Amino acid sequence: LWINQLRKGEKLGPNALSCKSGGQPGVIKFISLLSTGFAMFSGIIAAVGRITEITPREVGCRLHVDAGKLDISEVALGDSIAHNGVCLTVVAKEGNTFAVDVSPETLSCTVGLSEPGPVNLEKALRLSDVIGGHLVSGHVDGVGEVLRFDPVGDNRLLEIRAPREIARYIARKGSIVIDGTSLTTNSVDGADFTINLIPHTLENTTLHRLKPGARVNLEVDLIARYCERLLTSERE
Repeated sequence: LWINQLRKGEKLGPNALSCKSGGQPGVIKFISLLSTGFAMFSGIIAAVGRITEITPREVGCRLHVDAGKLDISEVALGDSIAHNGVCLTVVAKEGNTFAVDVSPETLSCTVGLSEPGPVNLEKALRLSDVIGGHLVSGHVDGVGEVLRFDPVGDNRLLEIRAPREIARYIARKGSIVIDGTSLTTNSVDGADFTINLIPHTLENTTLHRLKPGARVNLEVDLIARYCERLLTSERE
């Protein structure tokens, strides 16, 4: 709501500015994240690009990416782009291609970046951008395994098993990021959860390529982590 108020030049309500202990962080927290170099995303995939080449480096590797339909005309060196949900920094750019460096740590805790192929892309948010999904940091929390990918009419029923250590952050009808895509859970059973994928999502992301046994990057909702921290602090 307050993002739209900012865009329209309207005054913000008192709740939007709240930073009180135990309260919602509000707009000040969000603005501080964006204005201090902390890139944020919305989980709305802008384009499917392609990793065309991977160059080994002394530490980690460099990905060369064809941006596809993603407009990178205003992307500068040092800007952040999410690749399958992983926030990476642009280190080179030429025409419609760019390069990013990936550390061994990132390669060890994510999937989809170690070989050439299609990749979900999203540029970092600006303050004036509409948040069509939910606030996403681009820091993968764990790798899940696809259990089912069943057709239901034109849709697909996707079932994923999350790592136990992050399963507690996943709630029914809550938000979760799968390979960079903001989605809503249908049901949760322990570490397993289901999602309904509509045709638009299937057509405009790499998720149509999934099958049982595939591994996917997961990022849980930031709000769940903040809530846990608040509750833990109250008990300390």
